[in-house]
Amino acid sequence: MPISKILVANRGEIAVRIIRAARDLGIATAQIVSRADHDMLAARMADEKIEIGPAQASKSYLNINAIIEAARVVGADAVHPGYGFLSENADFADAVEAAGLIFIGPKGQTIRSMGDKAAARSVAAQAGVRTVPGSEGRTLPSGASRLAEELGLPLMIKAAAGGGGRGIRVAHSVQDLEQMMPLASAEALAAFGDGGLYLERFIERARHIEVQILGDGTDAIHVFERECSLQRRRQKVWEEAPAACLAPNVRAELCASAVRLAKHVNYRGAGTLEYLYDDKTGEFFFIEMNTRIQVEHPVSEMVTGIDLVKEMIKIAGGDPLSIRQEDVTLSGHAIECRINAEDPTADFRPSPGTVSSISLPDAPYVRFDTGVYAGYTVPPFYDSLLGKLIVSGATRGEALQRLREALARFQLTGITTTALLHEHLARDPDVASLNTHTRWLEQWLEGRSLEVPALAS
Repeated sequence: MPISKILVANRGEIAVRIIRAARDLGIATAQIVSRADHDMLAARMADEKIEIGPAQASKSYLNINAIIEAARVVGADAVHPGYGFLSENADFADAVEAAGLIFIGPKGQTIRSMGDKAAARSVAAQAGVRTVPGSEGRTLPSGASRLAEELGLPLMIKAAAGGGGRGIRVAHSVQDLEQMMPLASAEALAAFGDGGLYLERFIERARHIEVQILGDGTDAIHVFERECSLQRRRQKVWEEAPAACLAPNVRAELCASAVRLAKHVNYRGAGTLEYLYDDKTGEFFFIEMNTRIQVEHPVSEMVTGIDLVKEMIKIAGGDPLSIRQEDVTLSGHAIECRINAEDPTADFRPSPGTVSSISLPDAPYVRFDTGVYAGYTVPPFYDSLLGKLIVSGATRGEALQRLREALARFQLTGITTTALLHEHLARDPDVASLNTHTRWLEQWLEGRSLEVPALAS
């Protein structure tokens, strides 16, 4: 059924991204807002806005009943959840469809099967996709010592539900396991309402590689892969497409495994399959699936020319995949830097406030996805992401050089941002030579002062 109006059930830069895609497709939009968000850019851009609750996310952006009622009031026939908030909440997807609306994303059943990481491992195994050696399904502290003998140490303790690194611990001994599992379970319960855990072998120098897929419920394709190894506290900071560390045969095998799994679960919409890649052995292992659009999707768009948000809207409206796998080609390299309202010189302390000005480099190879504007006051209630600076080039080297130039000319004044961190990273020899892994950035930050701006290249 064709979509005529989308209720945007999110905020910030992803809400702006959805509105722009809908506008290109000739679809009207209505933006939900909390009491603190009436002036955000998405609220100004949408055809209309509707307040759904106070500033607290639990009473607004996480309020399923309020969102569905808002869709009814504005006459929307579809809901786009973006990322975060309710985007991977199976009950929300079911409630949207039960209300006679279109959920722009996968079915609730798919979210359930792939959203629980322990269950997703089992589904991946059924599809013939390799997973990191670990527990079969959820595990209890009573069985941990046996698994340590079978799998070897160190082991990673992970939350079965949720994401963002919460509930994760690394155990180097059986004693560590016994002490850490209750702590990890309590953290997961507090964050996700589910204290379930599972164990995985800990890969010392792993890279985080993920494959972007699109599916229409019957067929699926990949839109190549990204590397997201630069992380702080297991939160991604910098992303690239493609993953320059992969040999062509490994890339082909990795992307084929992602398509195989997407087809196995009859995936509908845009999604991402995440893997760990072991530099030492050349092996890759599936770890989880994100059943939504990702923050870092622009780098995949930049190197393939495919508008992922428009495609997921068209698929939700009933269109079959409009792109054949053989038509998806790589062109050049793209890098994304997350610009957060945080002070990298003060242990990344949040820095909400009023944006005085924004100055961007004017070049066809630079893109800035943002939800803020000059004069906008960043509220203290939500994620600190202000925007994403994305730069492309014919090669990774050219993309890095252009990124250095773009960061030197990029200015967002009035509040402190993480742009300074990216200036340093863009000039670091390890980053340039791909000598990084998922724990590299935290090790790099230890004892390092970012007070002095990076020198020009």
